[in-house]
Amino acid sequence: MDIPITDATPADAPLPVPSRPRVSVVVLTQCTRPAELDRALASVRAQVGVDYRLVLVVNGAEPPVPDPSDQLIVLPENVGIPAGRNIGAAACDAEIVLFLDDDAELQGSDHLATIAARFDADPRVGAMAVRIVDHEGQTQRRHVPRVGGGSAERAGDVTHFIGACCAVRSEAFTDVQGFDPRFFYAMEESDLAWRLMDRGWSIWYSADLTAYHPRTAPTRHADCVRLQARNRFWMAWRSLPTPLLAGYLLTWTLVPAARQEPVREVIAGYREASADRPERRPLHWRTIARMTRLGRPPVV
Repeated sequence: MDIPITDATPADAPLPVPSRPRVSVVVLTQCTRPAELDRALASVRAQVGVDYRLVLVVNGAEPPVPDPSDQLIVLPENVGIPAGRNIGAAACDAEIVLFLDDDAELQGSDHLATIAARFDADPRVGAMAVRIVDHEGQTQRRHVPRVGGGSAERAGDVTHFIGACCAVRSEAFTDVQGFDPRFFYAMEESDLAWRLMDRGWSIWYSADLTAYHPRTAPTRHADCVRLQARNRFWMAWRSLPTPLLAGYLLTWTLVPAARQEPVREVIAGYREASADRPERRPLHWRTIARMTRLGRPPVV
């Protein structure tokens, strides 16, 4: 697939006035990191060559003073990451929605324009990832959308994307009804990616476009291990055919144990998920074969 387009509209070129913005950027925040949030918003406002709108969703906190050009949504309570992003996306009237963490920054003023051009180049692309880098310009292994950490600089089709900075085609996002709001935190991107692929959409990793995100560990969040286990169970129960379901859950019981994470929290997450299981809608075997060809069968 010949997708790597790098020529965005020049900054001084006149832009047509569209009936709606090409891109809406949804930033979800609890306003706990004001300096980082300011830098995140500044990286969006620096974008050129494409018509965009910034949607700031304040998730159960006191809102900052908004820029007059921004759309501000203030939620009375913390509804979680996937539900908050769904609310932001629902308020958008754009062809493409980019989700940006409130401590992330786009590292190029042409990124939105290039992302829009790449969606235009292939109507099959439903979501797009960019390369996540830390203060040293390195990509954490968990931020590489392939098995292993050695392919961070290689663009191409993938089966997964990172929510810190990702774009979705609005049509595709609506097609699969967005993120699962029950997840609250963790694994919502993987769940969305599986459902997109099963509907025939592809996911493109633009390794030449970068977004800064501080080097962090998932365990910095309270209940991270339990929530990851719960959400993995829900994702697997809904989407995996029976022969793969047990293998997936076994893998993701052994991996936390190898990381010396508390297995009792994993089991607690499984128990919580088992008591409230979603309706099963297993992936088609053709989707599983496609994911396997791309190097990440849905058991890892």
